[in-house]
Amino acid sequence: MATPTRRPLADDIARALKAEIRSGVHGPGEKLPTEADLCRRFGVSRATVRSAVKELDVLGLVRTQHGVGTFVRPRPAVLDGLERLGSISDSIRASGKIPGHEYARRTLRHVLPDEAERMAVPPDTEVLELRRRITADGQVVAYSYDLVPRSLLPDPVEPDKPDGSVFAYFENDLGVHPALGLARVHAVESAHIAWGPSASRHRLFILLDQLHYDATHQLLAYSRTYFIEGAYEFQLVRTSP
Repeated sequence: MATPTRRPLADDIARALKAEIRSGVHGPGEKLPTEADLCRRFGVSRATVRSAVKELDVLGLVRTQHGVGTFVRPRPAVLDGLERLGSISDSIRASGKIPGHEYARRTLRHVLPDEAERMAVPPDTEVLELRRRITADGQVVAYSYDLVPRSLLPDPVEPDKPDGSVFAYFENDLGVHPALGLARVHAVESAHIAWGPSASRHRLFILLDQLHYDATHQLLAYSRTYFIEGAYEFQLVRTSP
């Protein structure tokens, strides 16, 4: 007696589509076949197809635009590891791309109450506020808001510095070395973070809220860097105890 053919489950369909995406059958930005087409191809219900597509969405491989279709997400421009403290520019170079920094603000001011609390500094502490867009081969991958204590800076403060990587500025201009970072990671949705020509397209971010210290635990900076979802991917290496 012949064994009946097992109908594919959502996991089977997700696995097949995942292999096609990774092999280039469905390229970045391309639209996947419709639900009806996938139902016919795999011989399953719409509910099973939707479950498979949802799994791909959770994995960050596709995005669904209601009423339009499901599209393959572009591969991230930059890969980085959360366990390592380093320059964003170095991570961009390691991904085979050229880093860029577009500064929108360099302003001396006093810390706000919530900033003073996060930085554990007196409320009258003066800082250099930096706002910059970080790019990889000209593509915006992050927006960064950085505060550097005035006590670290030369006198007078150079109005056009830094003009590139903040870590390079620490090393080359200020003679300090970031050795420790204490970070909090959050998912953020906001229309008020991005600026510039592509700002309207950037609403979803991974926020790295981080304090930077040197080897003596001197505070070097407080940074809130908003990495654009899909453009910058963090990989975390985890091991058993």
